[in-house]
Amino acid sequence: MKVKLSQAVKMFFGSSSLEMVYFESIANALDAGATKINIKISAETLSQHESLKITVVDNGKGFTDDRYKKFSRLFDTDESSHKGLGRLVFLCYFKNIRVTSHYNETKKRIFEFSEEFEEENNEVINVEKKRSETIFVMTNYLLQKIAKEEYIQPNKLKQRILEVFYARFFKIKEQGGYFNIIIESVIEGKKTVTSIECTDIPEFSVVELDSNINLIDKFYLHYSIKENILNSSLIAAVTVDNRTVKIDLVAEENMPLGYEMVFLLYSDFFTGKIDATRQVLDMNKFDYKDVQTLFRIEVIKIIEKHIPHIKQRNEKEKKSLVNKFPHLGGYFDTQNIGYVSQNEILRKAQDIFFKEQKELLEATTLEEKHFDKSLELSSRALTEYILFRQLIIERLKKTTASNSETEIHKLFASMRKEGRFDRKDSLDDLYRNNAWLLDDKYMTYENMLSDREMGELIQIITDGEKFLDDDRPDIAIIFSNNPVNIKPFDVVIVEIKKRGISLEENIKVITQLEKRARKLMKHYNNQIQRIWFYGIIELNEDVETHLAGEYTELYSSGKIYYRETTVAISLNPRVVLPIGVFIWDIDAIINDADARNLTFLKLIKSKFLAENSGLAEEQ
Repeated sequence: MKVKLSQAVKMFFGSSSLEMVYFESIANALDAGATKINIKISAETLSQHESLKITVVDNGKGFTDDRYKKFSRLFDTDESSHKGLGRLVFLCYFKNIRVTSHYNETKKRIFEFSEEFEEENNEVINVEKKRSETIFVMTNYLLQKIAKEEYIQPNKLKQRILEVFYARFFKIKEQGGYFNIIIESVIEGKKTVTSIECTDIPEFSVVELDSNINLIDKFYLHYSIKENILNSSLIAAVTVDNRTVKIDLVAEENMPLGYEMVFLLYSDFFTGKIDATRQVLDMNKFDYKDVQTLFRIEVIKIIEKHIPHIKQRNEKEKKSLVNKFPHLGGYFDTQNIGYVSQNEILRKAQDIFFKEQKELLEATTLEEKHFDKSLELSSRALTEYILFRQLIIERLKKTTASNSETEIHKLFASMRKEGRFDRKDSLDDLYRNNAWLLDDKYMTYENMLSDREMGELIQIITDGEKFLDDDRPDIAIIFSNNPVNIKPFDVVIVEIKKRGISLEENIKVITQLEKRARKLMKHYNNQIQRIWFYGIIELNEDVETHLAGEYTELYSSGKIYYRETTVAISLNPRVVLPIGVFIWDIDAIINDADARNLTFLKLIKSKFLAENSGLAEEQ
């Protein structure tokens, strides 16, 4: 039964990378007993992907009749460590693969490997006596571009080849064998060469791991740690069927600098546990998790033994996390801090926090243990919210003239479609509505509209009166102090301007506020009892000079000016009403909010820091 190669390629190598072409070439050469492998890569330019050419030459025994027969038939292998599929990856990237192989001293076999390949399509001729050699020439690159430049860079390829073949190279060296792999590239006329030899494989120390993953198979960790100021690296991999499969143990951000480290985990437990493409471990997630945990624990012990300052660095990291996120203190996976990425540590701690919240909320009775837990979780939840508020404050502090008015507005509240907030939804709106930036009392609103039409605001105030007006105040907040009959209302109108604009643009905020007042004051002493008008701008000397003649400066940690003026709401009859206008410096708002929030934060933080005093720095 014949297999259609084009379908097999898609089925088994739908997800692959160009570097697998090198891996399979090297694996095939080593299987053929090669000790010398030359990889030559060439391209006119990086952008001319169609000019990419890869040539692989090895001194293995060549395509003898028996080896050619196996090559021609998928899944035909002698060992369980082989899958009989690797050569298909060549067809993922190249249309033309020409193979020339010298074998048995006087035989030369030539064939083209393509999607139309058939076993009988080869030519064997007699030649003068020659050493065995096989040449693969791959041309007519199929993809639209070379995905990563590192796929054609010899130094990068050397590192990846070592990662994949460390176990096999180590075995060759251990048995007194020899190998030499030369990787050469000529790109845009620039030649780069590197090599891999026995001397690149370090001497390994070996420890047997205490494991209950499998009662039969033993686990051995081979490791090497060498100082290397110029080339820091860490390879942690499981050895499977003469390949090494990388296991994520240490995040890139936590890589110990100045060291070259290799950790290889050996066990008969892994035999056959790899997918058809030999890229991914083939085991259930529970076994994988157990292996990863076992591996990481031992690697951490070894690193901290050989590089003591890493342990000190990680202790500082633990303290920093508790200081930054006190509400998650006690939930951190302290054993893996400094190895797993900080985002992952935080995510897992947050997951535990949410899980405990859920269990408590779903409890049918509140027993004493639940009550104590509820107090703890309440404190953590409040701290989380205060930390969120501090994040918003810090983002506002960093705003500059390059930030648009919309960007600043969104920090105060979501806009347009999402910019309506009702008291009944206040808990759901906590992280979308930051009216507390103005003052915490503004969180007691009945309704808040952010960049919504004036007609919608009037409709709420008048209990349904239709009023068509698509003018949009930046923020409108509606309050009532009567829980039974919510009228009359107090209303706050806020207009926001970006930083770094001209005096004329800043002063427009006064015109906008008076325009809003003219429309709203028609409902004064009826549906509305009080209105406050705020303009939020960036104050500077020009603006303050303009305001100083008519406005009075009020107390604040920054600058805020106030003026009472009048607006005409009708000409016939003539009706003029007084209004008060506040012009508020955006930095004053930020500083006031920061001062209020830090008071809460220090108070709540002190509780968690005391509970985690072993990890937290003194405040």
